[in-house]
Amino acid sequence: MPPPAKVLRKETARDSQGGRGMTLDPRTDGTTGLPTDLAVDQTTRLQVFYGVGVALWAINLLMDVWLAPNGDRGPYRLAIEASAGLLAGATALFMKRSRATARTKVALGAALIVPHALALALLNSWTPQPTTMRPLSGITVLILFFAMLAPARPARIFVAAVVAASMDPVGVWVAHLRGLAVPSPLATLAMFYPNYACAVLAITPAHLLYGLGRRLQEARALGSYQLVERLGEGGMGEVWVARHRLLARSAAIKLVRPDRLAGADSPDATRTLERFEREAQATAALTSPHTIRLFDFGLSREGAFYYVMELLDGCDLESLIRQHGPLPAGRALYLLQQICRSLAEAHAKGFVHRDIKPANVYVCRMGLEFDFVKVLDFGLVKYESRAPASATLTGQAMAMGTPAYMAPEVILGGGDVDRRVDVYAVGCVAYYLLTGERVFDAITDMRLMVKHLHEEPVPPSQRCAHAVPPGLDALVLDCLRKNPDERPADAGEVLRRLSRCDTGTWDQGTAQSWWERHMPAANADLRAVPGFAA
Repeated sequence: MPPPAKVLRKETARDSQGGRGMTLDPRTDGTTGLPTDLAVDQTTRLQVFYGVGVALWAINLLMDVWLAPNGDRGPYRLAIEASAGLLAGATALFMKRSRATARTKVALGAALIVPHALALALLNSWTPQPTTMRPLSGITVLILFFAMLAPARPARIFVAAVVAASMDPVGVWVAHLRGLAVPSPLATLAMFYPNYACAVLAITPAHLLYGLGRRLQEARALGSYQLVERLGEGGMGEVWVARHRLLARSAAIKLVRPDRLAGADSPDATRTLERFEREAQATAALTSPHTIRLFDFGLSREGAFYYVMELLDGCDLESLIRQHGPLPAGRALYLLQQICRSLAEAHAKGFVHRDIKPANVYVCRMGLEFDFVKVLDFGLVKYESRAPASATLTGQAMAMGTPAYMAPEVILGGGDVDRRVDVYAVGCVAYYLLTGERVFDAITDMRLMVKHLHEEPVPPSQRCAHAVPPGLDALVLDCLRKNPDERPADAGEVLRRLSRCDTGTWDQGTAQSWWERHMPAANADLRAVPGFAA
């Protein structure tokens, strides 16, 4: 399962449910009573609803033009159909493109059924009609279809439905003003009673969905946190954006449901849950600002294990390199020093991470600081004093790390692994940052691990378009030594050697300028901060 922060960019959260830039209210939507992610789904259905409306009005208009080429239908009828089609199109476009909240969109969608009902009513009464009985009005279909597809709060949908149902009597009154024969007011109300019956029936789906939203809201409560939006899903569980109910603080929740594990009582399921708990405990024990912060850990009423972490705004190093290419040596050094500060504390406390890789290192904006590194996913962490890991060239090994960043002793297995496996992985990460390529590549994981065992890496300076200082080049190669005794002893030693490398300038000013150019969405809330250069 991917670490939560990999997918927790705020701009991604806005787009992940089809909102296309919509700002998500992290609480329950006030119009539908639904959690926000489901309310966003409502706006997508509204977009479909009004998109279908465009097609239906266009068909109606074309049929009138083709079936009455001499203008027997009248220009006003065609104008009504064209206007209603344009309104439906504008509404669908608004649902798709607007940055308004889901609450605003659902409220507007409910209100705009009224002008469409008026257009239908005017068409129903535009020509002389029977004064005793008429066919069922299309307004009934409009009301019921809307209520089932994208209802708002029951009270709101009832008001909108009653007003829409009353448009047929309004159409009769307009026909009376035009001099057509019309039924009496009482007969008009009796003639269109199905409209009002449908308005009452429309409350039912709205009420059911509103109640469902309340039950979902209660079911999504985890301790003091309320789940807001699911951002990812993997074999072990799910990743959610959540919000503290009292502190109004957003967070990331990693959630694993035992019933979703294959054979909940099997040894594999037990190991998975033990790994989940170990990750939470190890993360909580570390205090470096460059280690992901843990807020809470627990078991829900439904038996789901979860832990709550800080919500990050940025991207992992894997994505950074894929999108923007290799980094200049100065920036690579700046990020590597922060990675080593996190690992140096872990190593000092006897922890070995065992899964350092670009996808587990997040670069983000933290307050007014840019290019701030957070090390994630301590799910494979071990204490050096405990039993050795059983990492071999079997399927078991695949769970104990990532082949492209595995130290030779991890691949071979059969002995203790210590902090020097993290040093090897840091060398692999440094190589990737500088060159945009892995140390070794192969078609299969088996061949890749064989290369880590036997092949010597090409110096990063020979595969890099940027200049790499000799000291940094040598340090990367030292981290990648096959024999762990020839590597730096731990992350602290790597950090000391990094501090002696001369790689030019990369500081907060440079980092801020880069983020303003390439990730402006992450800076949106800083525009009003004094001294922040937009």
